[in-house]
Amino acid sequence: MAGGKRIRGKAQEQMGKAEQKAGRVTGKDDLRVKGAADRMEGKAKQAVGDVERKTKGTAEEAKGKLRRHT
Repeated sequence: MAGGKRIRGKAQEQMGKAEQKAGRVTGKDDLRVKGAADRMEGKAKQAVGDVERKTKGTAEEAKGKLRRHT
């Protein structure tokens, strides 16, 4: 699941970049601002995916150590 969040986050970040560029080229500040917000949200989703992946890995590692000691 964490990998999916990272992928969706990266896609949203890229779409935001495109919106920002389109807003700059056309002079539409609302599009530029929406693009910036989408980029930030996409980066946040990627960070959440990273944390979930690391947390799951740490939990699995702890389970493995526990099994070896029992």
